Amino acid sequence: MTDTSTPRADDSPSEETEAITEQRGAGLDSAEAGEIEEIEEIDATADEDDEDDEDDDAEADEEAGTAAAPKRSLAEKDLFAQSEIAADYIEGLLDILDYDGDIDELVAGGRPVVEVVGGDVEALVGPRGATLEALQELSRLAIFRQTGSPSRLLLDIGGYRAERRKELGAVAKNAVEKVKAHGEPVRLEPMSAFERKCVHDVVNAMSGVQSESEGVEPNRRIIVRPAD
Repeated sequence: MTDTSTPRADDSPSEETEAITEQRGAGLDSAEAGEIEEIEEIDATADEDDEDDEDDDAEADEEAGTAAAPKRSLAEKDLFAQSEIAADYIEGLLDILDYDGDIDELVAGGRPVVEVVGGDVEALVGPRGATLEALQELSRLAIFRQTGSPSRLLLDIGGYRAERRKELGAVAKNAVEKVKAHGEPVRLEPMSAFERKCVHDVVNAMSGVQSESEGVEPNRRIIVRPAD
């Protein structure tokens, strides 16, 4: 558990945090268009090995006739080192914004994880987790700059992802019920890669139905249909 009242000197947030810092007065309730463009550029480098996108969009790879790139395995100590780099970055950002919060660094599910809890950190989540996703990409970029390797870091703030996972579980089950009742595909609203994976996990665990993704970001969505 890291107390953010003591700044860490290494890898403090750089210029790309300015757009987020400027949102302080508005409670960080939205991600500016320019920030989103920057995050998409970061995605191209830092998300090459992101398991969320690989699991979520496996059907797209099959349709294109391409195989997913082999995943590089890292020792747990290396993964924990990545979580520490990200924690340093987030802690520096919280100091700049004068936000209170405790930071946990850990490794879970074979990936580095940073969890921020306490204080008023919920403002850093943003609508539908948009600001959270932006901060996750910036944290991955901080890791990439120090290690030279893309990271699959998972950042959670105020327990948002756990709560969102529960909500999406209900959405997925409702869609499955409709498909089984009417025999017709159900198209869900556009979702992030994290949200889509949550839905896929629920649907794939149920019999008689299947799910697939269609479209391109940011309008990529899931279709739940009867199993072939």
